[in-house]
Amino acid sequence: MQGHFHIKNEIRILGIDDSALISDSITIVGAFFRGGMWLDGVLRSEIIRDGMNATERIVEMVLQSKHFPQIRVIMLDGVTYGGFNPVDIVILYEKTGIPVIVLMRNLPDFEKIEVALLNLPEKEKRMEIIRKAGRICKVVTKDESNPVFIQCCGIDPKLAARIVEISSTRSNIPEPLRVAHLIATGIVLGESRGKA
Repeated sequence: MQGHFHIKNEIRILGIDDSALISDSITIVGAFFRGGMWLDGVLRSEIIRDGMNATERIVEMVLQSKHFPQIRVIMLDGVTYGGFNPVDIVILYEKTGIPVIVLMRNLPDFEKIEVALLNLPEKEKRMEIIRKAGRICKVVTKDESNPVFIQCCGIDPKLAARIVEISSTRSNIPEPLRVAHLIATGIVLGESRGKA
C-alpha cells in the first residue's frame, strides 16, 4: 500500500475496539466496514486484562475471518487494549499483510504511561511495543479545533490520513471504530455507553 494510489470511498476497513474493564477477560470487537458507510460484518475475540496477548488475538481474529481477503486496512483505537495489553502494529502488519492505522483522540503522554506500567510485569517490553508504533501525525477530519492523531505501519501517513477522513462520516472518529466501540460496550454492559 506504499506509493500513490486512489483510495475508494468504499475501502474495506476493520475497526477494532475493546469493551469496559469489568473482568479479567476483555471482549474486543471488530467492525468490518465499507468506507464510513456500511457495516458488513462483526468479529469478536477475548484478551486478558493488562495481559500481553492482544497482538496474537487480533492476528488470529483477522486471519480466521471470512472477510480477511477483503480487508484493506486495520484500524485500532490506540495501541493498548484491555488496560495495558499492547498491540505490536509492526507484527500485526507482518503477520496479516494488512496496513495498520492507530487512531488517538489525544497525543499520548509517554511519561504518564511509564508510571502506569510500573505496577505491571514486563514493563520494558510493553513500553517498547508502545513506542514502536512510530511517528505520530495530526489529522483534521471534521473540525479544526478537534483533530485526531494517527500512527501507522505498512502505509504512507498521507494515505492513512485520507482513509481516516473518508471514513469519518458521522463525527471526527472513523465509523469502523465508533461502531466497534458501540457494539463492544453494548455486548458487555447491556447498553452502549462512553464516548464512541
